[in-house]
Amino acid sequence: MRILEISGSIAAAITFLFILRRIWQPAKRAAHNDVVGPSVGVIGTTYAVLLAFMLSGVWNSFRSAQETEEEEANCLVTVFRLAQGLPRDAGDRIRRMARDYAEVMINIEWREMEHESTSDEGRKIVDDLWKLLGSVQPQNASEQIALDHALFELGNMSEHRRIRLLQSRSKLPPILWAVLLAGAIVSVMSICLFGLEDFLLHAVQVFAITFLLALVLVAIEDIDRPYQGSIHVEPTGFRFALETFDRTP
Repeated sequence: MRILEISGSIAAAITFLFILRRIWQPAKRAAHNDVVGPSVGVIGTTYAVLLAFMLSGVWNSFRSAQETEEEEANCLVTVFRLAQGLPRDAGDRIRRMARDYAEVMINIEWREMEHESTSDEGRKIVDDLWKLLGSVQPQNASEQIALDHALFELGNMSEHRRIRLLQSRSKLPPILWAVLLAGAIVSVMSICLFGLEDFLLHAVQVFAITFLLALVLVAIEDIDRPYQGSIHVEPTGFRFALETFDRTP
């Protein structure tokens, strides 16, 4: 799909250049190269700054989504470990629920987030954890400390879960995509306005510029949705959490 988008952009640019040469001869355009050159420089610089800003913004959002997933998984592991300091029956149930939650994230919820949805199973486990921890009656100071810390970590986990679900629905607004696409079109058309007698050389220049711009736009599109598309946040933290559970006596 991405290859088709890039190829289509290049084909459209080369076609526009070919039609322009037929309508407006290069010899006539060459007389305006002194005017076109500085204009292309201004347009190129402005668009380059815009592209860099957008690419940096979506990458920071992608990294933030990765950190949210890792923090949520880390809180789950901490709850699992703190459960060992609670009364045995409650502790065993909490550890089972923690494992179930990690498996639901890996096998169900990550697929649901591709459609901007969430799993009822994950939400139910979180609700059950809150109910279970709220019903625990500590028998000594050690259990009370473990319970307090478990509630704190569960609160953090719930917060990261809400943030993750919000991030799975975030994306660049249409107006920004309109600016990006319009800027790319104007930049390529400006390059085509140069009057060069050698069509092959001019076509190579247009090809290089169009390929680079299309590549950057495709990269922005891919990482703009951190939980959707070919490049997305993986549930690595939850996979590592399951490994930690298996190693814990």
